[in-house]
Amino acid sequence: MSHPSRGEHPLSRRAWLAVVAGAGPIASLVAPWPSVSWGGAERWAYERQLGVVTLHADFSLESTPTLLNEITQLHEHLGRTLRLPSPTEPVHLIVFRQKSTYQAYLKQYYPKVPYRRALYIKDRGPGIVFAYRSSELDVDLRHETTHALLHSTVGNIPLWLDEGLAEYFEVPAEQRARGHEYLATARWHARIASITPLEDLESLDDLNDMGPQEYQRAWAWVHFCLHGPSEAREDLQRHLADLADAATGPTLGDRLRRRWPELESKFAQHFRGWQ
Repeated sequence: MSHPSRGEHPLSRRAWLAVVAGAGPIASLVAPWPSVSWGGAERWAYERQLGVVTLHADFSLESTPTLLNEITQLHEHLGRTLRLPSPTEPVHLIVFRQKSTYQAYLKQYYPKVPYRRALYIKDRGPGIVFAYRSSELDVDLRHETTHALLHSTVGNIPLWLDEGLAEYFEVPAEQRARGHEYLATARWHARIASITPLEDLESLDDLNDMGPQEYQRAWAWVHFCLHGPSEAREDLQRHLADLADAATGPTLGDRLRRRWPELESKFAQHFRGWQ
């Protein structure tokens, strides 16, 4: 998925679920490219275990210790913030040095998938994040790995929430509360009372309906839940727990509106007071 403000149409893992069906077993997708022989066995040039995430690359990433630490900590941050259980499936990250190698790999294994700078793909096996070294690699990996970890834990998650959480966690931890580029827009919308009801976002089930405004507003509702009233965070956590248990329950919008019938006013109050 590429951030919509960076000039690419916002596409993510949901775009690929139908496209990749029947693409082949997971073992073939993590095969080295190009192959590197180590004692008679083919391996990626660089492989490392980052908590629950297995990283594969065709070049060394040891020069990016901060990024490696962030990927390792992302699972912990998601679990602590959202009270999620441990993932039930492994997550693989495949990173290429060159854009051309990345494109060739995807063309061979996923010929039906259109090009995007980074992707999260899940078929019948573990989820895989694909990316290549670019100026946005850190953002791409945090965003797509958030998708992968969520779906390894929660499973079927509403589109708006999937993308809103990925937008929230795509920045470094110290920037999530006050450093995201969306914050200024959210504060302005709160000031002029231009607020999209959460139910409008919950009605979206096609990624093509998620444009730049929808991404920003999904992020804003996630921010409200995580940094607004403590009850909102509790409702978000309960909603995710129900999804993880495949339990039937109210939508997050229903939960929040039961507490605050004038939910948009509570939302606006949060951002007007947020510095």
